[in-house]
Amino acid sequence: QVQLKESGGGLVQAGGSLRLSCAASTRTFSTQSMGWFRQAPGKEREFVAAISASGISTYYTDSVKGRFTISRENAKNTVYLQMNGLKPEDTAVYYCARSPLPRNPGRTVADFGSWGQGTQVTVSS
Repeated sequence: QVQLKESGGGLVQAGGSLRLSCAASTRTFSTQSMGWFRQAPGKEREFVAAISASGISTYYTDSVKGRFTISRENAKNTVYLQMNGLKPEDTAVYYCARSPLPRNPGRTVADFGSWGQGTQVTVSS
């Protein structure tokens, strides 16, 4: 069974930056898209960003475009989310997820299979 482990969350002031990492224990990491979702208290889990298996294609929700960057290192089975210009509304638990598709993974929870435990990101105003 694939295991995903997120790290890098924390408390940061508005305007600050954080870099999230997700390490995957799977031999097929380089053949599958990866994504980041987030869930704020009382809200549904929402899509943040995704990246194709090759890393060539990236996908973002509108609210993070220009501020967040998703990337991956297939040699390390790791996907990253660089978050700059953080806002209080970015506060949430951030989850890493794996798609069975090599590209165009979709943007809903149902489009992704394995999930990590999440890492808390808190942005103070």
